[in-house]
Amino acid sequence: MPKQSSSAPESAIQVMLSLLDHLDPRQRAVVATLAEAFASAGAELYLVGGPVRDLLLVRPVPNDLDFATSIPPERTKEICARINHAGLYDVGEKFGTIGIVMPAGTTTIPVEITTYRSEQYEAGSRHPEVAFGSRIEDDLARRDVTVNAIAIDTGSGQIVDPFYGQADLAMGLLRAVGDPDDRFAEDPLRLLRVARFVSQLGFAVESGTMAAMSRQARTLETISRERILAELTKLLCGDYADHALDVLLETGLLTVAMPELLPIEGAASNHPGVHREKDLWEHTKRVIMQAPARPTVRWAALLHDAAKPLTRSVDSRGEVHFFGHERVGADLASKLLRRLKADKRTQHDVRRLVELHLRPASYDTETWTDSAVRRLALEAGDVLHDLLDLAAADVTSGRAHKQRASARRVQGLKDHLARLEQQQALDEFQSPLDGNELRALFDRPPGRWIAEIKDHLRELVIDGELASDDKERAAEIAHELLARG
Repeated sequence: MPKQSSSAPESAIQVMLSLLDHLDPRQRAVVATLAEAFASAGAELYLVGGPVRDLLLVRPVPNDLDFATSIPPERTKEICARINHAGLYDVGEKFGTIGIVMPAGTTTIPVEITTYRSEQYEAGSRHPEVAFGSRIEDDLARRDVTVNAIAIDTGSGQIVDPFYGQADLAMGLLRAVGDPDDRFAEDPLRLLRVARFVSQLGFAVESGTMAAMSRQARTLETISRERILAELTKLLCGDYADHALDVLLETGLLTVAMPELLPIEGAASNHPGVHREKDLWEHTKRVIMQAPARPTVRWAALLHDAAKPLTRSVDSRGEVHFFGHERVGADLASKLLRRLKADKRTQHDVRRLVELHLRPASYDTETWTDSAVRRLALEAGDVLHDLLDLAAADVTSGRAHKQRASARRVQGLKDHLARLEQQQALDEFQSPLDGNELRALFDRPPGRWIAEIKDHLRELVIDGELASDDKERAAEIAHELLARG
């Protein structure tokens, strides 16, 4: 593609210079320090990538900053060593990247500075042959989409935009740089990155790029599961996650990245409305968008009904049921997150949320006793408030009276919990005797009997029939339980 002219009328130059002024004052100070240091060394330095895109969109720029320079990494390191910094390290020196942590008031700003480079990939390899270059335009040519292939000269403020990324920004389009098949073949994670940009920016994907994403979808299987998880989590937490999920569905990436969701992909292609069913795909997206943008809650929103196609049944009256979908869905969530190598806490919390997501919807101020509410709180544990947020989001009916009724149920449960918390801390509702005390009391080895007695004693505490500190009465009950066999 021909290079966009770098010359501009004086009025346009003023606009370019003003872009860097829109940085946070601390970031602006960091840019000024680096610009002066590199200019003094006779080196070019450009702000590149996401920060430039966000400046042009008048969006807040994330704390970390990316730069490209004309000099080799060893000289970059020498220049940075002479600057006041809080840390200097190799991010990937053989790929030309040096990291520096810049002090900024009471905080720090992480910076990465990469030597201009071009990359060539051998067939079937994701490890490029890196060649350092001398032109910023060549460096921009290796980037993923045009809106990320824009640079700002830190000395003059002039914009370099050889692939017309500003035009795509104006149109709200995500377009691969150059040949989209080549870009995705170089690093298949870019397939998810494009979808993630949809989620964060609300842009559409250019048709040629979208077609290449479909053609290249299977290459995502070569990417590490940890990298896939990180991109999907960012995607789910974006302001336009519903649009991004449609991109994953339309390109086939949904079940390449998450094969456990093959049933929900099949349901998305069915005609809605049969037997008065709501469209599962549309419902799932709406729940995600109505849920707080916290990773655990958004993952649970994606997976809360994912097992419905697996548990669907129709009774003699033509009514559709999904008996046990929450339990099957909890297993599905565990399988998916374990395969993607999510941390144990995330696996546990999302599984628990999926397993319990129907419980708050059944709350009734007339029938739920204090002990029932306590039991739910103890079962939910640390995910209780996430569970209430998920339950509130899990109402997508277009009927106002249903929305109001659901909101009343969730708020009623929250109020009930608040009353109980004022009466007694929930963590006090435990067995008065722990495992060590029970083993000492009966001089017996560890075994299932301990859990059975503790569970029984805890139920009595929850029901208000035993005080949590009444060890004497608890011991009597334990003796009675063991005597009965």
